[in-house]
Amino acid sequence: MKWSIVTDSSCDLYPSLSADGQIQVTSVPFVIRVGKQEFVDDERLDLPAMLDAMEQEPSASQTACPSPQAWLARFQQADRVIALTISSQLSGSMNSALAAREIARSLDPKKQIAVLDSRSTGPELALCVEELKEQIQKGLSFDAVVSHAMQFFQRTRIAFALSSFNNLVKNGRISRLKGFVARKLGMWGIGIGSEQGTIQVTGKTRGAAGAVDKLLAQMRESGFCGGRVMISHCQNAALAAMLKRKIQEQWKNCEVGVLPTRGLCSYYAERGGLIVSY
Repeated sequence: MKWSIVTDSSCDLYPSLSADGQIQVTSVPFVIRVGKQEFVDDERLDLPAMLDAMEQEPSASQTACPSPQAWLARFQQADRVIALTISSQLSGSMNSALAAREIARSLDPKKQIAVLDSRSTGPELALCVEELKEQIQKGLSFDAVVSHAMQFFQRTRIAFALSSFNNLVKNGRISRLKGFVARKLGMWGIGIGSEQGTIQVTGKTRGAAGAVDKLLAQMRESGFCGGRVMISHCQNAALAAMLKRKIQEQWKNCEVGVLPTRGLCSYYAERGGLIVSY
């Protein structure tokens, strides 16, 4: 195997292999702890069961990032490795990947490994993976591909719409009363990923259609003028399809992909939520 693109499971793509067998896409799983239950965020995750458990558990759930050993196992599968992690402001996943890189290099000094902080999550990592595959297939050098990835993350943006405030209430971000009122009024929380890689809740709106309109407004305000878009949804394919249609109506030169969220992004977005990167 010549190239490997490794993400943590904050990326909503599952493992794959290019048609020519030269590019492997793999991931290392987070673990989501809900009460006394643990859910490993790999291909075998029972996502509906995890969401049910989160909604029924009165206390806050937690996540555990991949270990250095998990990253190391992936790094040893190829000569040239590019690792993409969830924002270092949200998790210790990047630190684990950096520790694994040092071990891998001590075992094989010739191995090329880059670890990149996405300062994001979910569909933004998925966009970067697809971009990297294209650059590798052009025959670029390792350093050129890594440089392209770093520049790519500087250009992309992410926004989200949350239909549930349960996590925010359980983690003390908003009061139980405000969460109760928001749920009764059908309110959605709207937010963005900051340039520093933090999550910022920027406002709220009533109803799913209002949430889609807010996401479109956020895209316009951030200067989006067409290109590749990726939408991740947490068990809300219909709303993701609505957002895709409206994006393509407003920007004719768009390529829009839709993915179901894996475990970690489902933990953040909760049932019904949308995340869009562009």
